[in-house]
Amino acid sequence: MAERHDDHDQVAKDFNEAVNMAPAELEGFLDSDDSKRVGWKGEDGKGDGESVGHRSGRRIIELKRTKRADLTDEDYAHMKKVVGYVHRHLAQGGPAKDKEQSDWRYSLMNWGHDPLK
Repeated sequence: MAERHDDHDQVAKDFNEAVNMAPAELEGFLDSDDSKRVGWKGEDGKGDGESVGHRSGRRIIELKRTKRADLTDEDYAHMKKVVGYVHRHLAQGGPAKDKEQSDWRYSLMNWGHDPLK
């Protein structure tokens, strides 16, 4: 059991480093047209037109507002997914020009990370 606890500690640490937007800040961004416009809409059968990143952003807000002791294995799995996404997209480096208004930045922000911070 200690091994899982240690893994959860590392996932939580990595998640809190990757997600550099406060819940209220992320909520405000998710309400924007730029947030709703970017990202992969997926083929998940939901048909609601919401991108995977936008849906993840809503979950990130919940996770950030949940007490650590109340987080489930499923929550930690999502946190790990967020960290992976943020790291992969940061490694791409984004566009050479106009990063501030780029889909690359907006996609990352849907996942709770503002690369200009």
